[in-house]
Amino acid sequence: MPLPLSQTVRAYHERGNELRSNKPSLTAFRTAMSRAAHQILDNPRLFDDPIAARIIGKENSARISSAPDQYMIASAAHLRAFLVARSKYAEDALSEAIGRGVHQYVLLGAGLDTFSYRNPYPSEILQVFEVDHPATQAWKREQLDAEGISIPTSLRFASIDFEKEILENRLLKTGFKIGVPSFFSWLGITMYLPSEAVLNTLKSIAKLAVQGSEIVFDYALSPSLLGPKALSSYQARAARVAAAGEPWKSAFEPAMLTSELRTIGFTVIEDLDSDGINARFFENRTDELRVGGRAHLIKATMN
Repeated sequence: MPLPLSQTVRAYHERGNELRSNKPSLTAFRTAMSRAAHQILDNPRLFDDPIAARIIGKENSARISSAPDQYMIASAAHLRAFLVARSKYAEDALSEAIGRGVHQYVLLGAGLDTFSYRNPYPSEILQVFEVDHPATQAWKREQLDAEGISIPTSLRFASIDFEKEILENRLLKTGFKIGVPSFFSWLGITMYLPSEAVLNTLKSIAKLAVQGSEIVFDYALSPSLLGPKALSSYQARAARVAAAGEPWKSAFEPAMLTSELRTIGFTVIEDLDSDGINARFFENRTDELRVGGRAHLIKATMN
């Protein structure tokens, strides 16, 4: 019998620890499994990613195909919808930004994101920088090598601990150019950092950004704004990720976060809640693929 997703993630994590003392991110692997499940199980796809099922490995792809029911329960479908919607949102915004003259793309906390390996733009048009914790980055490169996925010349890796290091220092060492319009995505990371680290990273991005630069990121909605049912769901999921060793550390009120972004220097801000995400990406679907009630995506631009 196939392992449930939670046990699959745990088993993968433990096998990785046989090879290194530093732990790769459980969250990054769980996210990659959900993105692959979207490619394998959902029709129509919101987001086409031919690398998603390859990068998790044949064994894990087979587990998805052999046990689809665990991905169809409401909680799994809502999470999967949000994960693919945020990737779609970021890459749609990136495409528009390239049309405006953006030439650098920085993926903060890249995890097993696959854009770099299906990037349609030549290196003279778009230089890509993947920024992540050293252990997660090393784990990803092992996965790429094991699956025969080549590293393109347009890609640079920058390792960082967001709580201890300054983003601009790490990026400049890998060839990032100041004064060039740039696009940043920061997906699935902010809630695992203290709010101070989140705001400091946004300030670092603002120092690097010039007119026309943009960032897309997601964040956890402050529990104080949740109703009883949503709060219960939030607390249950927070307990699960904390038990896995990756606790949530921050959440924000939308008005406060927008104010902080404007103070930092971002002038055009779009904040999509779950209703906005569903209206944009999941209207008229006949399945249950749609996001739940706590999801928020932000796009902020320097003008």
